[in-house]
Amino acid sequence: MPFLLHRLLRFARTRLPGWRLPLAVALLVFLSSWGLMALAEPGADIVAPANYWWYFVVTAATVGYGDLFPETLAGHAVGAYVIVGGIVTLTLLFTELATALQNARGKRLRGVVGLDVRDHVVVLGYTPGRTERIVAELTVEPGTHVVLCAHDDVPGNPMPEQRAVSFVRGDLTHADVMHRACVEHARTAVIDGRDDNETLAIAVAVDHANPAVHMVAAVRDLARRDTLRYVNPGVQVVQWHMPFLLSEEAADPGLTQVYNELMTAGGHGNTYSVRVPRGGLAHRTFGDCQTAFGREHGATVLALRTDDGLLVSPSWDTPVPEGATLYYVASRRLDPARLAQRS
Repeated sequence: MPFLLHRLLRFARTRLPGWRLPLAVALLVFLSSWGLMALAEPGADIVAPANYWWYFVVTAATVGYGDLFPETLAGHAVGAYVIVGGIVTLTLLFTELATALQNARGKRLRGVVGLDVRDHVVVLGYTPGRTERIVAELTVEPGTHVVLCAHDDVPGNPMPEQRAVSFVRGDLTHADVMHRACVEHARTAVIDGRDDNETLAIAVAVDHANPAVHMVAAVRDLARRDTLRYVNPGVQVVQWHMPFLLSEEAADPGLTQVYNELMTAGGHGNTYSVRVPRGGLAHRTFGDCQTAFGREHGATVLALRTDDGLLVSPSWDTPVPEGATLYYVASRRLDPARLAQRS
């Protein structure tokens, strides 16, 4: 009998794949057991249509409330048959459920299913090591969800341990990838292509999917900035060898423009340094210097370097000794002699 049952199940698996097999087994056991029970317990309450389905469910599930039960030896044998059939059905159901869950997880890891996310950051392009650092900086902010999009040569999610990172694989310039990554609902798109031409092509696809997205692109040649702005006037462009700017711009829109302005000679705000003269300044603390530089020169003091090292934006009560160096932002370099005179 077990051999025949095994052969029957093997045959049924080939004919009834997926969820149809456990449903077919449950239906077969229900109908056959009902007929057998009617022969074993003729006229009993247990075989009434309103009662037998309940008896079958609780017996097949091995719960057995005891409100309905067979009284004859033949009825007990049918009950045992129902129990075995229920165990087989439940085993098949759980097997199919586990397979479905495993397949769904496998598809997500392979990046071939569409996502359902909003207000997230999309990273388009994958470079081993570099992208992991970018994503790590992006996910420092609590609640940030990242969708990483990579080409087909990346077989699966390279960061499966990161719960805040989802994965999509395919042609990064294709509308299907834009849709599966939910670019139309993203707040930021970070484009890190393999070369500047690819970055430009991805930018076109992103702009088509979501013209209002905050777009950040890394390029090797900053001359491509104007070309990218033909695609989207609001795109922020950073140099490829400065990946930390990608994550900072993604978290704080407009920060790249501030950095570029500070690093561009002749800009509206340049960064300078001044050494505190012998005898020191009248402004004995960093807060005093900050106030005086701002009120008298329209400058902003950023950092202080002493023998103990560099302090960026220290507390206002930090002493400013002679020989220390102040770093400040101003429209022009301040005359150290004038600073000393004012001291």
